[in-house]
Amino acid sequence: LIPKHGAVERLHAQTPFFLSNPMSALLGKPVYLKMDALQPTGSFKLRGIGLTCQRAKQRGVSRLVSSSGGNAGLAVAHAGRELGMQTSVVVPESTPEFIRERLRGYGAEVIVHGSEWAVANERAVEIAAESDGVLVHPFEGEDTWEGHGSLVEEIATSLHGQPPGVIIASVGGGGLALGVLSGLEKVGWLGKVGVMACETVGADCLAQAVAAGERVTLPGITSIAKSLGANQVSETLFNKVQDKSNLVTSWVCTDKQAVDACLSFANDHRVLVEPACGAALAAVYEKSHLLTQYPSVVVEVCGGSIVDLNLLQQYAQQC
Repeated sequence: LIPKHGAVERLHAQTPFFLSNPMSALLGKPVYLKMDALQPTGSFKLRGIGLTCQRAKQRGVSRLVSSSGGNAGLAVAHAGRELGMQTSVVVPESTPEFIRERLRGYGAEVIVHGSEWAVANERAVEIAAESDGVLVHPFEGEDTWEGHGSLVEEIATSLHGQPPGVIIASVGGGGLALGVLSGLEKVGWLGKVGVMACETVGADCLAQAVAAGERVTLPGITSIAKSLGANQVSETLFNKVQDKSNLVTSWVCTDKQAVDACLSFANDHRVLVEPACGAALAAVYEKSHLLTQYPSVVVEVCGGSIVDLNLLQQYAQQC
């Protein structure tokens, strides 16, 4: 198995990290950006999923299977191409054609099956079993969390080992937040740096679980931030949040606030991101009171490739 990121060539890029002048001026304190929107596939997903796929190949697996038509599926497809592995992505009939073409562009076999994700996922499980392949989960798995944690290692290098006050990250199923916690532990910052987990109303499975004191299942995803659309948060993340409630805080914004943050960010830094990423940016643009206690802020700009200018403008009109 691959013991360290440096043991083989990594699939993800070491992304830029810099001080945002406009966001720092707005918040009145240093606001740094970790620009994972600039990963080859457009989102942070390649960090953890890339490592998971690399280790699968080391174990002798020859086929990768994904049931994600979003950023996770794109990461699997990219990893498969780079590793020379056969890759199949099973998507429901509702998946837009432009996403299917993007997946094919990475050399993946795209299989359209069923009317919803759950049905497509069942077929993906069958294909993985039939072909001695591995089903790459969108957000669960120790290798995936470890891979995502590389972003904290890069931040630590950029800040010369000086910890920031808080790292802000969006939460869907919980893979990114678990990666941040893993990375904080690895660099010795766990307990020294806060983690702010951001969601949108209608995709807030973590916030609702925290409020209820137990994991809840959302009846549906009503937010436009579909990349945050896990009906239930990772059990591992929920347990960690319960154990470390003083370290991990939950914050929820509206769709409008997330989209407005995307537009403001595009104006400030000329980069397009999905509303799912906008949830984290909104914590700064909306001047969340939860940030007052921290001397400095890092925003994990997780990105998201299922967005373009027209789509973002449509979201703005809907909100």
